[in-house]
Amino acid sequence: MDFIINNIFRNPPVLLGLIAAIGLILQRKGTAEIVKGALMAAFGMVILNAGVGMLVGSISPINAAFQTLAGSGAAEGLNDITFTASYGGDIGLAMFFGLALHLLIARFTPIKTIFLTGHMLWWFPFIFVAAGVEGGMKGIPLIAFGAITSALYWSIMPWALRKYVFAVTGDESFTLGHPTGCLSLVSGFVAGKLGNKKKSTEDLNLPKGLSFFREISITGGFVIFIMFVVVGLAVPSSVAEGENFFMAAVTQGLNFGAGLIIMLQGVRMLINQIVPAFKGISEKLVPNALPAFDCPIIFNYKPNAVLIGFVTAMITSTVLVLICNSLNVFNVMLIPLVITSFFECGAAAVIGEGQGGLRGSVIGTAVAAILMVALVGFSAVIYSGTIQNWMLIFGGNDLSLFGIIGKFIASLFGGIL
Repeated sequence: MDFIINNIFRNPPVLLGLIAAIGLILQRKGTAEIVKGALMAAFGMVILNAGVGMLVGSISPINAAFQTLAGSGAAEGLNDITFTASYGGDIGLAMFFGLALHLLIARFTPIKTIFLTGHMLWWFPFIFVAAGVEGGMKGIPLIAFGAITSALYWSIMPWALRKYVFAVTGDESFTLGHPTGCLSLVSGFVAGKLGNKKKSTEDLNLPKGLSFFREISITGGFVIFIMFVVVGLAVPSSVAEGENFFMAAVTQGLNFGAGLIIMLQGVRMLINQIVPAFKGISEKLVPNALPAFDCPIIFNYKPNAVLIGFVTAMITSTVLVLICNSLNVFNVMLIPLVITSFFECGAAAVIGEGQGGLRGSVIGTAVAAILMVALVGFSAVIYSGTIQNWMLIFGGNDLSLFGIIGKFIASLFGGIL
């Protein structure tokens, strides 16, 4: 079981390669097609991960600089490493049994999604087990709680998002499996009410001399370059000693732009291989099931919306974080959520674009960013005894929202169980 959890479930390229192979086998494809399909799906996931790694690598110094400004650091006992050291076995078992229950839900209920975002198959049991610990659970009840809540999330949220995803992609063969869920639902709803589909983020008219900004990698690189310059001026220690901060900003901008190109290529390869292969699994084992993928899968459909959402979310959330900290709203020092602003709010901006064009994308993301700050603040408070600092960096999304709900439920039953 440890081998399966650590080397397959927590290894997205291997997991998706195996899924592609199983799907092609069920379709009775030839050996050559099975091997090619499995390897190309795995290669696509490796390339996607490499691109995401470059994006995170460019964003991380900005995130670290904000932590420095806030005087925040990872405290002992309040991060993923120390918590996993104590409860890793419970998390692994919750993940294993949760996946089994998730497949049963897809097979025997009208909610037919298969959650395929590998790393989130670990992080949701992680936050639900932490919620159970906060609620006083331990042992078998804790594992059962983590398994059931994880399975319900993996099944229900991608199903709830599917029509918003279809509206963006024009493709009803997949949905999203990512903690952007609540932010994207809010963005899509608000955009549908206040947006205007007649003007798209992808129809922005630029002067001929600035037409290069229509290339997502160039625009993204410029955004990160500007942010890095601002951070370098505000926090000189964010730049290595002896390194010119202007050239460091240039390098980070180039890395970010290249990361976008690599990530989107991985997305295309993955879609081209995994969706056709998944039909074999759907037809034979879980009829009409939808695969649910990581959020970068939709970035290629509305690339301008991703950057607009990132900038909108960063500005909105940073202003709110400064206000909350100055008023001590949560009695916890918040830091701007750079990573969540890019991935979760980027996806929320794409969903908003699908419902309300450019205006819907901006307004929907701004509202989602307000919710993001509220969620990270409340979840940091309720996880004060376990993973508070981890939540301050990676929260503000479904991990926070359903962690809060999970803690409330666990508290009701923790004392009894």
